[in-house]
Amino acid sequence: MIAIVCLDDKNGMVFNKRRQSRDCCVVERILDMTEGGCLWIHPFSEPLFVEKEAEQIHVRQEFLKCAGDGEYCFVENHGLRTVEEKIEKLIVFRWNRVYPADLRLDLALEDWKKTEEEEFVGNSHEKITREVYVR
Repeated sequence: MIAIVCLDDKNGMVFNKRRQSRDCCVVERILDMTEGGCLWIHPFSEPLFVEKEAEQIHVRQEFLKCAGDGEYCFVENHGLRTVEEKIEKLIVFRWNRVYPADLRLDLALEDWKKTEEEEFVGNSHEKITREVYVR
C-alpha cells in the first residue's frame, strides 16, 4: 500500500475534528498520481472527491484493509500503526503550519527514508511540501 497523509509541522492529521486536507491543489495532485490505479478512501474523505469523476476512487469503511500492494490509500482520520507492515511508501503533504491536533500520525518518520521533497503553492496555503518516504 502507498499511504497518503496530510500533516501539520507536528504531524497532526485532524484538528478540532476537522480535516487538514481540504486544499483543492492537493486533491488534484492525489488524483493525478493515482490515475490508472486504485485509490482507497474512508467515507469521511468522500466529500473531498465527490465532485471529481475519477474511476480510481473506492470508498469503504474498512479502506485500510482493502488496499493492496501498489494501491493508494488516502488517510485523514485513522492511525497507520496497525497497517505499518503493509505500507511500501508514505506520501506526506505538509502544511508547514501547526494546528491544535486531535489526531497525530502514529508512525515514526525517523524510521523511514525520505526520498523526495517538493514545495508548491496550494489554494489554501502559500507553501505546501510533498515528501515521499520509503522503508
